[in-house]
Amino acid sequence: MMNDADRGLIKKYYVFIFSILTLLTFVALFLLRSLDDNRLTSWQWVFAGADASKVFLILIPGILSAYIFSKVSFLERYLVESSLRPAVFLFLFSYLITIFFWREPEVIVDASRYFTQAKHLEVYGVGYFFREWGRDIMAWTDMPLIPFLYGLIFKFFGESRLYIQMFTTFLFSVTVVLTYMIGKALWNEDIGLYGGMLLLGIPYLFTQVPLMLVDVPAMFFLMLAVFSTIRALDRGGWFIGLASVAIFLAFFSKYSAWLMLSVLAAIFFVYIKNNRATFNRAALVVLISGPLIGIVFLFKYEVFSEQIRLLMSYQKPGLKRWGESFISTFFFQIHPFITAAALYSAYAALRKKDLKYLIIIWLVLLTVALRIKRIRYIIMVFPMLSLMAAYGLAQIGKKEAVRFISLCIVVFSVVVGLLGYLPLMQKMSAVNLRAAGRFLDSVKGPDVRVFALLPEEPEVNTAVAVPVLDLFTKKNIIYDYKDIYHQPSEKIKKSSLRFTWEYKNPEYYAGDKHSKETAAVVIISDDAKDVVPENIKRQLSGHRLSEVFNISEGIFRYRTGVRIYQPDGD
Repeated sequence: MMNDADRGLIKKYYVFIFSILTLLTFVALFLLRSLDDNRLTSWQWVFAGADASKVFLILIPGILSAYIFSKVSFLERYLVESSLRPAVFLFLFSYLITIFFWREPEVIVDASRYFTQAKHLEVYGVGYFFREWGRDIMAWTDMPLIPFLYGLIFKFFGESRLYIQMFTTFLFSVTVVLTYMIGKALWNEDIGLYGGMLLLGIPYLFTQVPLMLVDVPAMFFLMLAVFSTIRALDRGGWFIGLASVAIFLAFFSKYSAWLMLSVLAAIFFVYIKNNRATFNRAALVVLISGPLIGIVFLFKYEVFSEQIRLLMSYQKPGLKRWGESFISTFFFQIHPFITAAALYSAYAALRKKDLKYLIIIWLVLLTVALRIKRIRYIIMVFPMLSLMAAYGLAQIGKKEAVRFISLCIVVFSVVVGLLGYLPLMQKMSAVNLRAAGRFLDSVKGPDVRVFALLPEEPEVNTAVAVPVLDLFTKKNIIYDYKDIYHQPSEKIKKSSLRFTWEYKNPEYYAGDKHSKETAAVVIISDDAKDVVPENIKRQLSGHRLSEVFNISEGIFRYRTGVRIYQPDGD
């Protein structure tokens, strides 16, 4: 562990030490990339196509920029000491960075579920959504809150992916701010500020924010619950109501949030122990949030109980098969400096007997103790890990050094994300659906008919690509799920993508006979060169092939090639 001599050395030579370490870290991760078993953004795949030397060279001026900003005391002088508060800076900075990642396609098929649930609300209304969620609206193991919010966006602003990205990025940036506010509430503004900044030192997060998933919004609601609960116990008043509502919302954002909400017990323990007068405030939070949760849970008890059964019988044992190593998560997908600083922070807090530290380490301890090795399931933990790292860096005792190290971490993350992760995303076959959707918007007529073909040995039901295509086009999709039927094998029943075989596209994709005859035709298949079955060929009479989208990264088994046929004469 760091002693006074080590701390003095860092204070004196921090620029040289961490400049070299930043560059060496990239080299080491690149050379050891075979250890990264992440299932989406493994460094093995990222740097199979990306130019590592280009990334390395761009890191050099990036480090120089970090040095310049750290020397002019930008973060303190122009943020802390002026009307432009750190919260505003963190929000704008994180939002602007994330905008660059909006160019990635919907690379995770789970988006089809959330889009479908949201579109039900858009088409049939709020009442239908609450009544049929878990019945006609397939819920799988999803909670209702996030699809409900997506549905409201579709209904009131329009069915556009851009609005979803603006919303999820907003929630992410507010999460960065909440991380700062939690650190400030527990200790001081410096730890909060650098905790918020270090959340931007996780390049994997940038790839998740623009996607129509629930993980980033769930992280926001959990951090809102944490911050508002701390404030409720510390100050009382209207924070009690805010904390109760935030806990309620977090509870119905994602099933894994149930486990993560156990951090509230740590908060209660810390604050009640320090001041027993807070017991009444804690009791009020529980007494308000508990009945709110109970009412909704009882209203959909059958749905929730079936989902819990599926989670226990299918998803829990499946995690052992679908997991990723901690080495991948904490050294490749998260900057190693963050992990190292977080580890040191535990020692520093133990030495100080800092009881408040229990609040930020709780979720990380749960992750390690329960061996939760799927990175998407622990995204909610990242803000606390960032605060741990900020707490560890604060032990250096020199603000300029902490500023420089934090900025180096952010620069590293952004450069690797933009030059490595993003190009990989843009080469994935999911980009074909986006390109096809944009092309369809230029085709005559309001309707398009879609067919989804299964490969010979399917692992994914290609029909789940239909909602993703729908997300990228303004045309009316006509799709009859009865065109394709496949009985899942035992292998598929254990697959992480089993939901695709239990999924059926909804009735709002039905079209009348006339619209089917005059509509353009889209064929989605594993490869755009796959043979078209005879029964579909007959329906292509009077149509000509007008466009083919067949980009593939050559990594994943599930691919989506797209062919578009237009009526003759169009």
